[in-house]
Amino acid sequence: MSRRLALAAAVLLVLSGAASDRQLRLTPPEIAALTQGGATAGTSGVTGIRTTVLYGDPTKAGPYTIALWAPPNMRIAAHSHRDNRTAVVVSGVWRFGYGRKADGALVKILPPGSFYSEPAGVDHFAMTGPEGASVYISGFGPTSTDYVEAANAPKP
Repeated sequence: MSRRLALAAAVLLVLSGAASDRQLRLTPPEIAALTQGGATAGTSGVTGIRTTVLYGDPTKAGPYTIALWAPPNMRIAAHSHRDNRTAVVVSGVWRFGYGRKADGALVKILPPGSFYSEPAGVDHFAMTGPEGASVYISGFGPTSTDYVEAANAPKP
């Protein structure tokens, strides 16, 4: 699993263009030791999501990578981001779809090692099953989270 994790991190850093200006090597235990937050910038804001910033700052201009852990049986309503993003599923199973409504018929099941994109301004949604999921997401900030229906946006 650690080989898959290291490959995922390397792919995301290269895709975000970040690898050329800062040398960074993190093992899974080192990542686990980093400061974790709740549903912070670059996430859907759904309660229960935990994030760790691995590189950069999603609230500022420049490349960033976040590790996102979503708990079991979670649903994220349709939303978009203002930046182009790419992601790799690290563990668990991520159920991801594109569209203006979280429709299970539009979901593609993404097991560990899967890759997907979140193009700027394209509505998408996600779900987890009983195992939850861990995903590494890279983009070029500052990012945003813009829900299709404001009523679906998590309340602080």
